Amino acid sequence: MFNRLLASIGIGAAQIDTLLEKTRYAPGETINGVVRIKGGSVEQRIEAISLSVMTEYLKESGDNKYYKHGEVARFHVSAPFMLQSGENREVPFSFVLPENTPLSIGRTPVWVKTELDIRGGVDPGDNDRIEVVPTPQIRTVFEALELLDFRLRKADCEHSYKHGGQLPFVQEFEFAPGGQFRGRLDELEVMFLGGSDGGLELLLQIDRRARGLSSFLSEALDMDESFVRIRLSGRELEAGPQGVAKLLADTIARYC
Repeated sequence: MFNRLLASIGIGAAQIDTLLEKTRYAPGETINGVVRIKGGSVEQRIEAISLSVMTEYLKESGDNKYYKHGEVARFHVSAPFMLQSGENREVPFSFVLPENTPLSIGRTPVWVKTELDIRGGVDPGDNDRIEVVPTPQIRTVFEALELLDFRLRKADCEHSYKHGGQLPFVQEFEFAPGGQFRGRLDELEVMFLGGSDGGLELLLQIDRRARGLSSFLSEALDMDESFVRIRLSGRELEAGPQGVAKLLADTIARYC
């Protein structure tokens, strides 16, 4: 009875360790692994094992800015079972990394959080950092922007119910303009909103450079920014960075 009481507050309770097949993934790729569980000093009922893809995003409240943990997706990988005292058990799992998982660029950590739901006890957990790299489609867009002399200045996740879809945040990539857009733009922000059939949907925030009194007034009122949705088909992306660069340049030029 005393051991069960200790287990209920986490002393002598079950322990877990999650092992991933690898640590580097692209959105849409399958993550395989196993959760290793070691029973504690008493028998315990495990209600569920869940895995969550986690990140951090910046949120503003008044004059304050702070980072919050954000859950991209959650997966349940086990039905309830009894874990005997001292028992060693392995639970394999497999899930697809969501397409809207942030990339590991800038100040954007991504990790897999494992939680053991124990009836009447403290729930042990485990965090495993992963690196999320661009898909070939996203990489093509980055290479196209580089051809247009845009330089990546900042990348982070920010609170946004408007652009985040099902998530309360969206990852924003802020580029400094060069080449033909130097002096015409203050910055370009790019958000990837997902895709299908090999295509990709982008949201561009085009921030025009103030020129003249009317432009300065527009800038003061945030009227110098245009939000433009653009969908690149699978065929357009397969044409490579040169073709995508022309499409992006033509679109941006209409707003600056």
